[in-house]
Amino acid sequence: MTYEDVLYSVADGVAHITINRPKVMNAFRGRTCIELIDAFNRAGWDKSIGVIVLAGAGDRAFCTGGDQSTHDGQYDSRGMVGLPVEDMQGIIRDVPKPVIARVQGYAIGGGNVLATICDLTIASEKAIFGQVGPKMGSVDPGFGTAYLARVVGEKKAREIWYLCRRYTAQEALAMGLVNTVVPHDELDAEVARWCAEICERSPTAISIAKRSFNADSDNIRGISGLGMQALSLYYDTDESREGVNALTEKRKPRFREVMKKD
Repeated sequence: MTYEDVLYSVADGVAHITINRPKVMNAFRGRTCIELIDAFNRAGWDKSIGVIVLAGAGDRAFCTGGDQSTHDGQYDSRGMVGLPVEDMQGIIRDVPKPVIARVQGYAIGGGNVLATICDLTIASEKAIFGQVGPKMGSVDPGFGTAYLARVVGEKKAREIWYLCRRYTAQEALAMGLVNTVVPHDELDAEVARWCAEICERSPTAISIAKRSFNADSDNIRGISGLGMQALSLYYDTDESREGVNALTEKRKPRFREVMKKD
């Protein structure tokens, strides 16, 4: 595959997969997801690779979720909601290599979900985490909710989704959403150190460990499938569209007013 939205490189046994859409804060469209799936498959089954790093281009954002400019009831590609989100999330879990999220800026919405799903997350002190779904007429009704609750606990996960606040890197560290926080200019060096340590370990042992961890939470795939079906129906309502309309018109959404009309 020829990549337009993703950068792919390999060095010293590490595959670097970078979402390359900095002008839109590395938000993903359908093509981005398909390219990420291809890149993870490419790296995941290459025996010369010991670890995969997922990053976002530029300094501003790791990823800010689905590109709202391609969202009009449904997104612009395949999958239950027009984005192959389930496949993209699944391949990160399925590849037999640890995946490290390198978070240098905003990890918001679907970007926060990606950072959560990765095996490890290393953050710059400038990183910002959070969800926006209920502000935008959306939600991630699978790994973004159920798995998040396993990572940070039920109460905190519900706070993250219900209030849609933003959290600093240190706050994310305290809740267990990231593994470590380092000064911004030391982020790449820290990621490299973690990658070097992993590459010294037995790849088979790590693969078995990853599959063992995943086995305990793989029932969430079923939750995700059911949730995405419901989300597809929700995206076709005026209530959901109100979120995108409000963003476009630069105003607060009026969800409850719209609900009365549905």
